[in-house]
Amino acid sequence: MNMTWLTGSVSEILDAIMLEEKEPKDQAALDNNVSAIIQEVRTLGDQAVKEYTEEFDGVTLDDLIVSEDIITEAFERIEPEVQQALECAKENILSYHTHQLEQGFIDFPQTGVMRGQKIVPLTRVGVYVPGGTASYPSSVLMNVLPAKIAGVKEIVMFTPPPKDGVFNAAILVAARLAGVDTIYQVGGAQAIAAAAYGTQTIRPVDKIVGPGNRFVATAKKQVFGKVGIDMIAGPSEIGILAQAGANPAYLAADLLSQAEHDTFARAFLVTDSKELGEAVEKEVFAQLQTLPRKEIAQQAIVEQGKIILASSVSEMFTLMNALAPEHLEIAFEDAMSYLDQVENAGSVFLGPFTSEPIGDYLAGTNHVLPTSGTARFASALGVHDFVKRIQYVSYTKEAVQQASQAIQVLANKEGLAGHARAVAMREEQK
Repeated sequence: MNMTWLTGSVSEILDAIMLEEKEPKDQAALDNNVSAIIQEVRTLGDQAVKEYTEEFDGVTLDDLIVSEDIITEAFERIEPEVQQALECAKENILSYHTHQLEQGFIDFPQTGVMRGQKIVPLTRVGVYVPGGTASYPSSVLMNVLPAKIAGVKEIVMFTPPPKDGVFNAAILVAARLAGVDTIYQVGGAQAIAAAAYGTQTIRPVDKIVGPGNRFVATAKKQVFGKVGIDMIAGPSEIGILAQAGANPAYLAADLLSQAEHDTFARAFLVTDSKELGEAVEKEVFAQLQTLPRKEIAQQAIVEQGKIILASSVSEMFTLMNALAPEHLEIAFEDAMSYLDQVENAGSVFLGPFTSEPIGDYLAGTNHVLPTSGTARFASALGVHDFVKRIQYVSYTKEAVQQASQAIQVLANKEGLAGHARAVAMREEQK
């Protein structure tokens, strides 16, 4: 078994990677199935949610809401060290994201003219939290706390009900620590439909955030426009830039830290040293042998893992900017001096000791990040995702008279005589 090695011109390398990125053959069928689920929830509400929960999760629900007794019991079950770690992460997330708070502004560019912008939090946000192996309490904090800082008035959470009736205690504790108001034991596409359109029990939200499986991602895509969404998350990915002299054991461990997420995860090493690449590849397969999620990580590494040889540091950055990775590690001793060369990345980890999991859990930077190259135009989840920017303007009669001619010229040029007249009437008023 080996990782895939790529070399050649930048365009040749990128073409080779792009050839692998194809839409799943069953996507059309999935789109149709999800559309049917959404329509059924819109029509039947709670009844449809309960029926789909029984069909897909194997759970018969009497109540869609997780009770206070269950949440209290989760606090009794959680390991003290886990709760302490969550509380530490919470403080760091709050301290980092508080810097993202935006201020409105007002200005007076000329006599009689006032312009401004006010920042208004969303009213109600829904946070989706997957169940099963992708049930991460850290993601609860990452999705909820920026919304709290933004001033969102109500935050609700959706998570699938466990078959045995016993929730992951850390998920419920994280939700309560972060300030979630209500937790619904509903998952899958039916949860997204309920969040977007509402049911007898669930009031619709303004925006849905949080990761999920293909059903959830497809549902989020289909309800976008009715509600806002954060992003369509793809498989996790990491790109590492490293030169000769870097520690291959560190680099291998960091590649595997993403490969263990799922079999579709992508891990790239871009280097100008063939010797380092060979050492990292050897170390990856050695470390795999003791990894609990070996089968998942191994498939990801063999099928998606890449070692890319570049001719120079400049070419290394050109390649990585084109790949626009979710997580970017610059494993240089003087990494900070290269930060200006980064154009596209979800989150950047500087220096040989700043491994990606530091950002996943404790640094306070957000780990909800753009994937699949979307870091070319998208950013990490933050406070800005939970506010609206409402602009306002005021003109006095005298200011309208001064601006009227230019406005009418443009309105008439566009064939909108009604626009021109609305301004002209005010100009003529004595």
